[in-house]
Amino acid sequence: MRDCTKFYIDGQWVAPEAANTVDVENPATEETIGQISFGTKADVDKAVAAARRAFESFSQTSREDRLTLLRAIQAEIESRKEELATAVSDEMGAPMSLANGPHVGLLAGHCQKAIEILEGFEFERQDGPTLHVWEPIGVVGMITPWNWPLNQIACKVFPALATGNTMILKPSEIAPFNAYIFAEILDAAGVPAGVFNLINGDGPGVGEAISGHPDIDMVSFTGSTRAGVLIAKNAADTVKRVAQELGGKSPNIVLDDGSFAKSVAKGTVAMMGNSGQTCTAPSRMLVPRKRMEEAKAAAREAAEGVIPGDPKGNAAIGPVVSRTQWDKIQGLIEKGIEEGATLVAGGPGKPEGLETGHFVKPTVFADVDNDMTIAREEIFGPVLCILGYDDYDDAIRIANDTEYGLASAITGEDIELARSLAKRIRAGRVAINGGYDMNAAFGGYKKSGNGREWGEWGFHDFLEVKAVMGHS
Repeated sequence: MRDCTKFYIDGQWVAPEAANTVDVENPATEETIGQISFGTKADVDKAVAAARRAFESFSQTSREDRLTLLRAIQAEIESRKEELATAVSDEMGAPMSLANGPHVGLLAGHCQKAIEILEGFEFERQDGPTLHVWEPIGVVGMITPWNWPLNQIACKVFPALATGNTMILKPSEIAPFNAYIFAEILDAAGVPAGVFNLINGDGPGVGEAISGHPDIDMVSFTGSTRAGVLIAKNAADTVKRVAQELGGKSPNIVLDDGSFAKSVAKGTVAMMGNSGQTCTAPSRMLVPRKRMEEAKAAAREAAEGVIPGDPKGNAAIGPVVSRTQWDKIQGLIEKGIEEGATLVAGGPGKPEGLETGHFVKPTVFADVDNDMTIAREEIFGPVLCILGYDDYDDAIRIANDTEYGLASAITGEDIELARSLAKRIRAGRVAINGGYDMNAAFGGYKKSGNGREWGEWGFHDFLEVKAVMGHS
């Protein structure tokens, strides 16, 4: 049992202002594996005061000071990789291969990228008689989710530290242990008191206190569009910057070519990764209508090869994170059947032999119309929708016919065609044949949010621009 009932405030582990402990569940076993405390506005006030005090000095540190700090953090991450992976697997059900690989790998990768970018980042630029200066925005409130917990913490904390800000982090109360270890890493690396603060809690108790706090200069939030709207409204009275990475319903346009079956299989497996709990997951696969039957066969075979099971074993995917999430996914699977989509693989209920744990069958629907509920709503589980298109103009129309715009994909042999289609998709990211780059801007159009994370783009979100006129 993990006891993570204290908060990290002003460089110390302290008891919460009010005792309110909450159990944390292992979604694979449904057993309680530890406890955290839920904070209150009083805890947020204490953390904000510490961050505000620390900002006066930390904002004036040199590039070399912050590089030294990030390198010390990098070394501490390396020494605790296995512990971080175990925490992620225990609390959100990721198979150990995934936890040891992408989950922890993204944390280390974002730290390395922050170091590389900070080494050459331009904080001052002379433009004629005016000096433009990029300065830290101030105290930042960070609210992160459970699905890729270390990644979402890393792509906020590292650029914020690199640019001289101080911060308060509220990680997900569903998967909090990795953040607790992360706070220990920062403490061991010598992050000055008050620069980084950690408070556990839920949205109403801590999230609202952060987003509406008058002494917080910026809120960076990753989560659902519904919660993002509430945060933006709560932040409006204090006119703080709000950066958000929200929901997605990403299209994957499969080109009509000789590698069609292979592209369908690849897209199906990509959808199932992390149990479908990825905001950029290619959940709407668009295929030529004339090749729908071929797509069904390829997707069925691929989905049946994605075997759910014990995260500590060799399973391809683990459970979804909670019973609440399982219930939502089951309801949407039933809705897909009710609305007339063709069930190609999977379906309602738990996989055979996995009665304990929040396991979902890897599910594929075909003959999906873009007006169906399963094509409109973010399911956030291992459920793929296959839609038919008549021609590439029709594919673009369907791809853009969504309130979201976080990510998209194009898969096939004709790279020039893929490039031309990419220009027409209204989304923050387009991955051609699985293209991936940790320097690439990450963020959404439409109801998928605003602002950009990752690489150099993430630095700019945490900076203000000052114009010093008459400087030269």
